[in-house]
Amino acid sequence: MSADPTLERIVQGNGLALCAAGSWTARFAPVLERMVADAEKLRGSRPNIFIDVSQVSKLDTFGAWLIERLRRSLTDGGIEAKIAGLSANYSSLVDEVRRVKAEPVVETRSVTITGMLEQIGRSVAGVGGTLVGLIEMLGAVLSAAGHVLIRPRGFRLTSTVHHLEQVCWRAVPIVVLITFLIGCIISQQGIFHFRKFGADIFVVDMLGVLVLREIGVLLVAIMVAGRSGSAYTAELGSMKMREEIDALRTMGFDPIEVLILPRMLALVMALPILAFLGAMAALYGGGLVAYLYGGVEPEAFLLRLRDAISIDHFIVGIIKAPVMAAVIGIVACVEGLAVQGSAESLGQHTTSSVVKGIFFVIVMDGVFAIFFASIGM
Repeated sequence: MSADPTLERIVQGNGLALCAAGSWTARFAPVLERMVADAEKLRGSRPNIFIDVSQVSKLDTFGAWLIERLRRSLTDGGIEAKIAGLSANYSSLVDEVRRVKAEPVVETRSVTITGMLEQIGRSVAGVGGTLVGLIEMLGAVLSAAGHVLIRPRGFRLTSTVHHLEQVCWRAVPIVVLITFLIGCIISQQGIFHFRKFGADIFVVDMLGVLVLREIGVLLVAIMVAGRSGSAYTAELGSMKMREEIDALRTMGFDPIEVLILPRMLALVMALPILAFLGAMAALYGGGLVAYLYGGVEPEAFLLRLRDAISIDHFIVGIIKAPVMAAVIGIVACVEGLAVQGSAESLGQHTTSSVVKGIFFVIVMDGVFAIFFASIGM
């Protein structure tokens, strides 16, 4: 018997037999792929198709999968291709491949108004579930904070300082650089358009109000959501996959108090600091461009800035920062604890954490804008 694999076609009345022989192993992968691809074109040509593997001398997982793939390809309508002559040595291997590789049949349904309404309802229910999860996490964090206030010795100071360094200190360079560039761009565009009306100096008013009230804290919060929020989700998700969180519960520790509370505190403390540094960098960048591009002297820039802004603008921006930090942290932790036992799940929830974090940050900024406008700030 030759070791080279073959796949012979034998016509028997209305039936067709595909006789496999030789060594069906990964060693002959290119040859086997070509033979199976040619045989798959016979789908629907005969009402009865059999795959005879009685002459197969060697069979590994690769060969078993090709035989199973061929059987599925030849199956047409209610007629199923059958595998015949399978020896006892290889039957379990083929059965295992058939069971593991089986894919659920997706039923195709026509698009109807009822189906569209059902999909909308499911999406709304999913949004409701997300909000419930966020509220539950907020309650758990507040409960853990209450336990720490009652028992201060349980507070994880070392962990909090470590996360504060990761979230705040290590984020300073990128935050300062990005906000500096944004300040430069806002100033340049403002001067370019105000110059048409001979009002170059009004760019200072625009820059000061935008940076201190809106752009500064919002831009920093978005960067923190992409940088630290994703890191929190990935860390907690990896712990969930390795069952480290279950191990903490087994040892009698509260994962919220040990893992999440220090991260939340670090984020709430870090974002106001980063927002302040970012605002200062943006104002400096705007002033530099105003001097180099618009000819606005630094003294005139500072005098105009002092008249254009007040302490209320600074307070509005700083008040937003810890609330946005709490939202980012809660979203990141909820997504991290929702990770299942696969790398794909980890990637999906990390992406979802960033998207949801940025979305809720923008929503909160809009809510704050309406609130402060209503109270005259």
